[in-house]
Amino acid sequence: MTWAEEHHQPAYRGQQIYQWIYQRSARSLTEITVLPKQWRSELAAVPVGRSQLHHRAAAQDGTVKYLLRLGDGQIIETVGIPSGKRLTVCVSSQVGCAMACDFCATGKGGFLRHLATHEIIDQVLTVQEDFQQRVSNLVFMGMGEPLLNLQNVLAAVRSLNEDVGIGQRSITISTVGIPQQILKLAQAHLQITLAVSLHASNQQVRTQLVPSAAHYPLESLLQDCRTYVRETGRRVTFEYIVLAGVNDRPEHAVELAQHLRGFQSHVNLIPYNPISEVDYQRPSPQALQQFLKALQGHHIAASIRRSRGLDRDAACGQLRASRSAEANSLKIS
Repeated sequence: MTWAEEHHQPAYRGQQIYQWIYQRSARSLTEITVLPKQWRSELAAVPVGRSQLHHRAAAQDGTVKYLLRLGDGQIIETVGIPSGKRLTVCVSSQVGCAMACDFCATGKGGFLRHLATHEIIDQVLTVQEDFQQRVSNLVFMGMGEPLLNLQNVLAAVRSLNEDVGIGQRSITISTVGIPQQILKLAQAHLQITLAVSLHASNQQVRTQLVPSAAHYPLESLLQDCRTYVRETGRRVTFEYIVLAGVNDRPEHAVELAQHLRGFQSHVNLIPYNPISEVDYQRPSPQALQQFLKALQGHHIAASIRRSRGLDRDAACGQLRASRSAEANSLKIS
């Protein structure tokens, strides 16, 4: 409203611009036909913060991966995941990632910069526009570590909740764990779901898979998660990528269960999704089931997550910033 008045227009013009950007996914102010024609022509050079679609690839299961070109030419990935009446968007929070998790394609390209709030929101609007369907769920599980860009992520969450209409309880923020940041997230008192990428049942294996864990002992991470549950009343989801011969044995499940005993939590078991840079292997279905049964036998809530978009490198751990990988993994559909 204020912006419109600063441009010598009635306040309601600001409301019209707001509605067209958030509800109709307008990419330019010249598209907003309810504005006076003369004013629209004057606003032609004013950006609204929308990215450009660089590539689009659809997987056989209906999942769609998008490469979006930002204003400075950087490329990020986001994924639309349809499931019946639900439409989930997996958004990125950074260009690249500094965590360098050994099994993850994003970390292989290194970290370039944080995403601005509008660049996060734009990903959701892009998917919503393409699917012609309201986005119902949102997961910060794309490129980057959300808690290293916490200020912009929280601003995006509030906007996506208030302006786009995604319920906070339908939003998940994923992290490998950054010292002090989980406690800062708890202080925001949101009703989102916190998903912690654990991936190991002990500090030694966790540090092998997640190098940053060397600075954040497993017990300290779990203590912060307990504080988060106490402060927010929300349970924590633990993500556990299962790699054959590395962390998939029944004794690993028992060790994990001991850490989580009495914890208000849920464990998502994720079969490893292959990337070209490393030669980890997916676990066998039998090993996955044995791991799941071992957790459940120790009264730990757990389930196996089915990978979506695997044939288009759109599954967990497969998103990357490398432009050289685009031609190999994507075709415009």
